[in-house]
Amino acid sequence: MDDDRLMDFLHRFVGDLGATVAAGAVVVGDELGLYKALAAGPQQPDELAATTGTAPRYVEEWLRGQAAGGYVQYDADTGAYSMTEEQAFALANPDGPLFLPGAFQLALGALAAVPRITAAFRSGEGLAWSDQDDDVFVGCERFFRPGYVGNLTAAWLPALDGVVDRLQAGATVADIGCGLGASTILMAQAYPESTFSGSDHHDGSVVLARKRVADAGLTHRVGFEVAGADTFHGGPFDLVTTFDCLHDMGDPVAAARHVRDRLADDGTWMVVEPMAGDTVQSNLNPVGRVYYSFSTFLCVPNAVSQGGHRTLGAQAGPAAIRAVTEEAGFTRFRQVAETPFNLVYEIRR
Repeated sequence: MDDDRLMDFLHRFVGDLGATVAAGAVVVGDELGLYKALAAGPQQPDELAATTGTAPRYVEEWLRGQAAGGYVQYDADTGAYSMTEEQAFALANPDGPLFLPGAFQLALGALAAVPRITAAFRSGEGLAWSDQDDDVFVGCERFFRPGYVGNLTAAWLPALDGVVDRLQAGATVADIGCGLGASTILMAQAYPESTFSGSDHHDGSVVLARKRVADAGLTHRVGFEVAGADTFHGGPFDLVTTFDCLHDMGDPVAAARHVRDRLADDGTWMVVEPMAGDTVQSNLNPVGRVYYSFSTFLCVPNAVSQGGHRTLGAQAGPAAIRAVTEEAGFTRFRQVAETPFNLVYEIRR
C-alpha cells in the first residue's frame, strides 16, 4: 500500500463527507433567508439571527461551517461574517442565472430514496419520477431554471435556424417534460405572439405548473396537460422542446417518433441535455460525477420504471442522442450551443 495515495484518498473522503453534510446546511440557509440577509453586508451572528428571526447559537454554528467551506467570509479581527459579490450572486438570488441551493435541495430529495434505490439494485425494478420525494420536483426546477434564465432566450433559441423570427411572428410550441413549467413560462414571456403547450407525465408537477402560469398571467397563451412524451396532444408544432428529460424516458425513440409526428414539416425540435461526452472516460470529471450520481438515483430508475427499452442515463453524449433521433426518422442533427452543464441540439426532419 502506498501511504501517499492513501492520504490523498482520505483527503478526498474528508472533502466529500463535509460537502455531503454541508448540503443540508445550504438548504437551511436558503430556506431561512440567511444567505439573502447576509448578502446585505457584514454581520455578527446575533445580528444575522435578529434580521432573520432565528436563534443566535444555531446561526453562529451555521456561519462557522459556511466559512470553513468557503461559502461565506469570516473576519477574525471583528468576528463578523460576510459574503463576496460572487458568493452572493450564486447563493442569494433564486431568480438569477446562477443559483446553487436548488442543486442541494435536489440532491437531498434524491438521497431520500436510498432505501428504495438499494432495493432496486437487488431487484432490477424501477422507481418512477412520481414516487420520488417532493424536494426532487421543486429542487430540479430550482437547479435547472437559472441556466434557462441565463441562456434560453439569450443564446439557445437564437442559435436555432430561423426559430426566433417565427416565435416573434407567432408560433405554436410544445414543451415536453415541462416539469413545473419554468422553461415554458420563460419562453412565453419572451415571445408574446406565440402559444405554448406544456406536458409532463407527473400530475403533481402539472398542478404546480398551472398555478405558476396563472400567477404569471399567461393562461390565455399557455396550457398544460398530463401526458407522456409519446402521448402528448396538439400540433402541428413549429417548435418542440425537451429540457433535460429525453435521457429519463423509458423509450426515447418512441418519444422522438411522436415528436416527429406532431412537428410541422418545417418545424424544429430543440433538445437540451446534460453536458456529456460519448465515452465513459470523457465523463470522468466533476460534472460527470454529479450527473452519474443523480442518474443513479433519478434518471435510470425512472427509465426502468417506464419499461427501460433504452435507458440512456444523464451522461448520454451527442452520439447517443443522435442515434435516437435518426432511429425515429429525423435526418438533420447538429449541436448548436453548450454551457458547463448543458448541450443543446437542433433536430429537423
